[in-house]
Amino acid sequence: MTNETANGNETDESSAVPVAAAPIRFDTRIAVLLRDDLEPWQRLNVTAFLVSGLGTELPEVVGERYEDADGTPYLPMFRQPVLVFEAAKETMTAAHGRALRRGLARAVFTSDLFATGNDRDNRAAVRAVPGDALDLVGLAVYGPRNAVDKVAKGARMHP
Repeated sequence: MTNETANGNETDESSAVPVAAAPIRFDTRIAVLLRDDLEPWQRLNVTAFLVSGLGTELPEVVGERYEDADGTPYLPMFRQPVLVFEAAKETMTAAHGRALRRGLARAVFTSDLFATGNDRDNRAAVRAVPGDALDLVGLAVYGPRNAVDKVAKGARMHP
C-alpha cells in the first residue's frame, strides 16, 4: 500500500521510501561530442567547459536544488542525462554544420583553447577563426531529441 507525501510523491507505507515512478522521457536531448584523439584529461576538461554554457543560457535544462536528509543544500544540476559521444575530426566538423543549420543551442571547444588559460583568451581564440575552419575537439548541443540525434549522426557513444 502507498501513501502520498506532502510534495505529491508516493511512499511505501512500511518504509516512507519513495516508490519508483515511471521513467521520464525527455523530448529534448543534451549531447556532447568529443574528438576521438583526445587524452583522457582533455576529454573531461572539454566536457566540463562545454556543458557549463548550457545551464547559464538555457535555464530550462537545470533542475531544482538538491538537499540531503540533514537539510544540507547542494547546487542544482541538469534535469536530464547528458549523452557523451566520440567522433573523428571530420564527423565533428559535419556535426557542427548540422547544428548550425538546425539552429540548435551549441557550445564549441577548439584545439586552440588548450593553449589559453582564461575565458578572455578562449573567446579571442575562437573569434580569430572562421566557423568552417574551427579545429573542433568538442561540441555540445541541446534541442529537440530528433534534431540532436541527427547532429550526432556518425558519432558513437563514448566508451
